[in-house]
Amino acid sequence: MNFDFGKVLTRSWQIIWKHKVLWIFGILASCARSNGGGGSGGGGNSGYSTGPNGQPPFQTDQLEQGLEQATNFLRDNLWIILAFIVGILLLSFIFYALGMMGRIGLIKGTFKAERGAENLAFGELWSESLPYFWRIFGLNFLLGLLVFLLIMPFVVLGVITAGVGFLCLLPLLCLFIPLTWAAMIVLEQVQAAIVIEDLGLLDGIRRGWAIARSNIGPMIIMGLILGIGGALVGVVIALPVILAVLPLILGMIGQSESFAPVWITLACCLAYMPVLILLNGIASAYIQSAWTLTFMQLAGPKENAPVLIEPNA
Repeated sequence: MNFDFGKVLTRSWQIIWKHKVLWIFGILASCARSNGGGGSGGGGNSGYSTGPNGQPPFQTDQLEQGLEQATNFLRDNLWIILAFIVGILLLSFIFYALGMMGRIGLIKGTFKAERGAENLAFGELWSESLPYFWRIFGLNFLLGLLVFLLIMPFVVLGVITAGVGFLCLLPLLCLFIPLTWAAMIVLEQVQAAIVIEDLGLLDGIRRGWAIARSNIGPMIIMGLILGIGGALVGVVIALPVILAVLPLILGMIGQSESFAPVWITLACCLAYMPVLILLNGIASAYIQSAWTLTFMQLAGPKENAPVLIEPNA
């Protein structure tokens, strides 16, 4: 099939620029994107040290006392800890649900805009997206669960073998990365099929898989364009944050005891945060719109199916 990449990429920008309400759904869609959970910075001396009299720095009775205090704290404040855990889980669900609604709204909005809609209202898109929520939510949940089940054996083996298992499984892990990338490309087609053609979960999976399998070349190229392009845009968007952290890094290198670098970094990051959220939303809206138009073009014209509309000169 002759796939017009330029038309899809250009039309995606025209749609989200004309219908800026899609930026809001892009911001919502960003809530469901996986964020790298920053690693812990465990500095300090990791070697074994002794006390002033050659005794271990932590006596056995001190360790037992600390464990007893921790146990008492957990027992006395169990309801607080459980409430905190439930609150975190509930908050995670809310953000993930908003992310799913954002994706659905972007697909629905792009579809309507390409079918000739002159105006897109947030409330209308939101209400029209609700019927697809549990289907899209279930789809992403199943994919996430599958990835978790595939990764866990590697993690357990690596822990049991003190890291040696990770080295042995490195070739498989390298293979896992492109497979995950391919699965995400198919996921985009499945989501578009469910929303645009109003399919059930299983029918949507079959339809999305059929589209992706029949158009492997365009799928790979579009995935590379949006993946690499999105990564570059992400670096550019995050560049001010990196620059804002420089005073803090320089202060740490110079072993400065002043808190001025900390306050400067914090103030710069807080000032840039609204811009960062907006730019991420626009980028998410563009990428989702491009994937939706990709499905619309590859699905081909048929009864009640959308056809790409040429933009007005």
